[in-house]
Amino acid sequence: MHLRHIRREGTVVSLQEPLEASSREGGALTLGDVLPDDGVMEDDCEQRDLARRLRGLVASLPQRERRILTLRYGLDRQPPLTQQQVAQQFHISRSYISRLEKRALQMLSSRWHAGDPPR
Repeated sequence: MHLRHIRREGTVVSLQEPLEASSREGGALTLGDVLPDDGVMEDDCEQRDLARRLRGLVASLPQRERRILTLRYGLDRQPPLTQQQVAQQFHISRSYISRLEKRALQMLSSRWHAGDPPR
């Protein structure tokens, strides 16, 4: 109600001005508390863009390496597995899974830093 009155009168409003009386929990709600923070929205958009880029780079890996990373890091909403568990699924040694995982991560890293778009 107070904001409607201020808006009609055209006066300046402080972001720290209380919108209502103080609550028992200790603090009054201010205009700054309820306005969206553009910085947070920008960060969220940037994180989504980075995640989309990473998913594209993972998708561009050879099938075996893509599957190993998916299993190891719990991508596609699956729980992450140990190297031993992944090795059992592939019927190969844990040390070979370790080498394949390392190679896949190096491929991702080099493509990421080169700015390569996903294929």
